Amino acid sequence: MREFTNPPSALAPPVGGLADVVFEHASEDPRHIALGRKDEAGQWRDVTSAEFRDEVLALAKGLLAQGVRFGDRVGIMSRTRYEWTLFDFALWTIGAQVVPLYPTSSAEQCFWMLYDAEVTAAVVEHEDHAMTIATVIGRLPRLGRLWQLDEGCVQELYDAGAHLDDEVVHRHRNAVTPDSVATVIYTSGTTGRPKGCVITHGNFMYEADTVLARWEPVFHSKKGDEAATLLFLPLAHVFGRMVEVAAIRGRVRFGHQPRLDAAALLPDLAAFRPTFILAVPYIFEKVFAAARRKAEKEGREGPFAKAVDVAVRYAEAVEAKAWGTGPGPSAGLRMQHQLFDKLVYAKVRAAMGGRIRNAMSGGSAMDRQLGLFFAGAGVQIYEGYGLTESTAAATANPPERTRYGTVGQPVPGVTVHIAEDGEIWLRGPNIFQGYLNNPKATDETLHDGWLATGDLGQLDEDGYLTITGRKKEILVTSGGKSVSPTPLEERVREHPLVHQCVVVGNDRPFVAALVTLDRDAVDHWLTMRNKPPLGPAELVRDPDLEMEVRRAVVAANTLVSQAESIRTFRILAQPFTEEHGLLTPSLKLKRKAIEKAYEAEVEALYRV
Repeated sequence: MREFTNPPSALAPPVGGLADVVFEHASEDPRHIALGRKDEAGQWRDVTSAEFRDEVLALAKGLLAQGVRFGDRVGIMSRTRYEWTLFDFALWTIGAQVVPLYPTSSAEQCFWMLYDAEVTAAVVEHEDHAMTIATVIGRLPRLGRLWQLDEGCVQELYDAGAHLDDEVVHRHRNAVTPDSVATVIYTSGTTGRPKGCVITHGNFMYEADTVLARWEPVFHSKKGDEAATLLFLPLAHVFGRMVEVAAIRGRVRFGHQPRLDAAALLPDLAAFRPTFILAVPYIFEKVFAAARRKAEKEGREGPFAKAVDVAVRYAEAVEAKAWGTGPGPSAGLRMQHQLFDKLVYAKVRAAMGGRIRNAMSGGSAMDRQLGLFFAGAGVQIYEGYGLTESTAAATANPPERTRYGTVGQPVPGVTVHIAEDGEIWLRGPNIFQGYLNNPKATDETLHDGWLATGDLGQLDEDGYLTITGRKKEILVTSGGKSVSPTPLEERVREHPLVHQCVVVGNDRPFVAALVTLDRDAVDHWLTMRNKPPLGPAELVRDPDLEMEVRRAVVAANTLVSQAESIRTFRILAQPFTEEHGLLTPSLKLKRKAIEKAYEAEVEALYRV
């Protein structure tokens, strides 16, 4: 199939902007719990619709009093926290445009985004962020104000605007239309300088309302309960912003968690007890790996492996029944599944707060087996696909019929087209307006309303999309063989000890790989084999560890022909990190930067 369209389930909003619902909800149900917020003691407390409206209104007044005007662009540089959402809706209330900056951005990255967007004011989280911007502020003549969250800027702004009448704010709010620009989000920049994606209020409203209309049933752990989610995705990324907007519009109680590491995230999942989460595959991989390591430490490696097998087979049987190709789980399989639900699956769910029965995943591809395991363990993961340019999700698996290993069908109102060269093209009300100050890039990407994504994919007979690679990442060996690195890398990463894998081989005689290790998994592996702790330099030379990685590479090579297979590999002592400029903030590999940073190691792979 070359093209598939789903009819729209939500109407494009004819009037208004994103902030209107804050005031509407507070008027309709002022006591409704809109958000959860951590107090200074680390305890979650409720924020009602009326309280949130009052805070948004007070902050909007302060921003006006401090000179922010309709159409001005204001930067926000922070981790995911309550104040970011507060600033978003206050700025949208007065018609200002938000320019998010990743909290790990370098001074030069900050300079480019603030300069290109002609930002007039910025909000930062703490002193380190302030110092980062201070180093380039001399080259930013339009940047007139810098507020710091950890220095009490929210209260300062409340005080600054206290003398203004509410009507001043509402005049600004009433001037906002769906065509007004809500945000300029800069792409992660896996190649070249980041480009500013111009996204309107209408783009966000259509995207959020479509997700709410089509997937609202999956927000609940059981029928009739109140939906709640914990937002830990970066709000500087379009996925996190879409979650924020949809939660406010859909009256879904949500809280913020600024750290993605398990030590911080798992306790908050247990305390906040969300009914569903939206995450990237990395989170689900970590939950699964932690469960497996715990079982191995307790001497239950065999039973856990059996539980995984039963979960996968159970989910496959349910999937087959949904598609009319099988009778569903057999009586024996149902009995095994019921047994392991008490022994294993309930503990996996408990690690995510206990109430989660559904989740949505995006940002990168999820392994089919991992999705099947979680479904069999009682957490249905709906995988989707989208870009900043499509205001997050363009496709997603529908609630009633998931096809594991795919990113689902187009969301309602969106059309997916596969071009002759295999590139995915998208069209719909969620497609962005173009790149700020970059008509050349806009013309290269937008064609009569179609977004050329740069990703490669296939549509099956039911309109489900499978991502097969990225156009710019296709390797061509010196022998003329074209190789898509993504499937090979994903298969290597399935090994518990592997953290990252980058396939190289462009203009080279054969394909090779650079591999990094999952340090937690390796430490556990050493303990289980009574091996002494090893430093990074010792690990890369350990013959047993090298044999494990070789098994992962051999498994990956079964996917491709001999000419496309990984002939050799190098284990690296350190992982690729965002801090070293080797990952984007959304954890995508910066291939060119990695090959340059490890130029000597790559050359050694091809030395005769």
